[in-house]
Amino acid sequence: MDKRLPIALLLSFIVIVGWQFATAKLYPPVPARLAKNAPAKSVPAPQPAAQGQAAVQEQLPTEPALGQRLIEDEERSLELRVGEAGQAGSYYARFSNRGARLLDLRLGNSFDVPHLDAAERADIAHWTRLVESVPQAAGHSGSLGWRARGLSSVLEHEVPLDRALWTMQPLGPEQAPTGVEFKLQPGAGVLFTKRVSFQPGSYDLRIELSLTNEAAASVGPATFLFTPAEVVPPESGDQFYIEPEALAAGRSASAAAAGEKPELENKARDDGGGTASGAFALPAGPMSFAGVHNKYFAMLLRGDAQSVPTMQGATWRLVRDEAFAAANPALANKASRFVATDVLLQLQVPPQGETRSWNYTVYAGPKEPKALQAAHADHAALLTHDLGFFASIARFLLWVLNSFHALVGNWGVAIILLTLSVRLVLFPVNRRSQTAMARYQAKMKRVQPLIEALKKRYEKDPQKLRQEQALLMQKEGAFPPLGGCLPMFLQIPVFFGLFSALRAAYDLRQAPFVGWMNDMAKPDRLVEINFNTHLPFIGTIQYFNLLPILMVVLWVLQQRMMPKPTDEQAAKMQKIMMIMPIFMGFFLYSYAAGLSLYMITQSGMGIIEMVVIKKFWPLDATEQPRKEGGFWSRLAKLQEEQQRKLGKQQPQRGKDKRR
Repeated sequence: MDKRLPIALLLSFIVIVGWQFATAKLYPPVPARLAKNAPAKSVPAPQPAAQGQAAVQEQLPTEPALGQRLIEDEERSLELRVGEAGQAGSYYARFSNRGARLLDLRLGNSFDVPHLDAAERADIAHWTRLVESVPQAAGHSGSLGWRARGLSSVLEHEVPLDRALWTMQPLGPEQAPTGVEFKLQPGAGVLFTKRVSFQPGSYDLRIELSLTNEAAASVGPATFLFTPAEVVPPESGDQFYIEPEALAAGRSASAAAAGEKPELENKARDDGGGTASGAFALPAGPMSFAGVHNKYFAMLLRGDAQSVPTMQGATWRLVRDEAFAAANPALANKASRFVATDVLLQLQVPPQGETRSWNYTVYAGPKEPKALQAAHADHAALLTHDLGFFASIARFLLWVLNSFHALVGNWGVAIILLTLSVRLVLFPVNRRSQTAMARYQAKMKRVQPLIEALKKRYEKDPQKLRQEQALLMQKEGAFPPLGGCLPMFLQIPVFFGLFSALRAAYDLRQAPFVGWMNDMAKPDRLVEINFNTHLPFIGTIQYFNLLPILMVVLWVLQQRMMPKPTDEQAAKMQKIMMIMPIFMGFFLYSYAAGLSLYMITQSGMGIIEMVVIKKFWPLDATEQPRKEGGFWSRLAKLQEEQQRKLGKQQPQRGKDKRR
């Protein structure tokens, strides 16, 4: 049984990879941006890409302005540091008054590398970046943008809201502000106000949008787009998890009334020159949330009870990084490395002299299940999406892993305990299967001389040889036991579930084991080698990973310890299977170290079982007498009866021909 496990896992893994190719091609890892860890104060305020753009924005309108215009005359930025470092709700943020947008947001209780000391944790350069800004043809990108759409663009007067120069001032205490307020009256009679407030001890950002009608004659619905996140950088560059990804979730009115889970649609980045934008196909009903996420973090917009009806849909669009294109001319067609989500808002312009406001919340934090679902229960749809087809199995395995981690305090040890538990639960089934296989092999050893005799006797009649050999096998009951592969099939769901869990589970991010293995969700990375040759599925090898090599060695050793089959075809199959672990190691070389640790423990236990347990508790390979009336006995009798009928029919056909 065990010798067939690697080939079964390999075939299953190929199915997973093929499915990924069919739904979304595997992308090369996205290189980390050079400025990712640059000190915050060294980042200059973004400048317009086109010369003379500011002059165009500052010139007097061609039509008379309605009401008192309110607009800045120069571009500036505002930096905020909110909360206590190391605690939830701790952020560094940098805003720009150009477009009233968020250019940089970093999380103060999550870090780019593990095992930092207190001084390093206080350094903003090590804080995890949730959003950033990249240069584009029309200027730098930015998140939390608000702009009019379609006919409502008349309210912008001449310059789009997300490119105009808003007034900007901090909110909260002067020495420790907790938010920012933007205002703009472009000259169309409507004053736009946007307030962004951080919530202490929370991953929520409160967004308040207000419209004040100062002099506009038109009153009624106006359509806008709000961008919760425009550039979410990739967290890991993992080729098994395409990031970043835009998404939107919603449910029909009837599903909402019934309390059903929302439907989620996603769009991954496309750096191969694909479609530049599109709309999410969501049910006609209230939208639940929308945004952008990477492997471990998310920026997700939702509305409060009053504002949910204003969320009328969502679209996605690719975001091109012109700096990447300029630095890599040969890869310029792959510069669309990010994807943004725009939420369609239908707001009401109030009568003159009145103001209307709408409140929304952006979850800006980790995809840690408790925090994510505490913020909004519907976020569970994102967690299920990440775990994929084997979500139920993966969730159970994560629960078991968390239970073991609570006992031992080490995620690597927890994975080993999980493996031992699976092996222990399957031991009775495995033992019975091994005993049946041993008896089958003993029977085949006895029957093999009879088979060789048939081969010599019917050497020139292959059809007769097959018939007689089938009769012999049925008579002797020399067939592989039906349950011989059962333990293997019971282990495969565990493999798939762990594969899915390790692919995206936040709990395993930077989860240490021992020594150099400080992140069970990434390859173990023993030594940096920077092998730049691009290999299929692996890509460029930056590190030498030891665990996949040990996994292959143990698989090969385990197979070499298997009993040599007496059947010629089975022997050839065993030789072919000796190559399979090498292919598995090749495919899984850059995968999470936790999966390699699981497979190493699994193979190690198999070897111990063969060397130690079977030595003191040998398998009973005694050939058992056939049970009369069993399946194979009935099959043999039916075959013999069929052969007798054929034997009677052949002489009769000969007589008919002579006549």
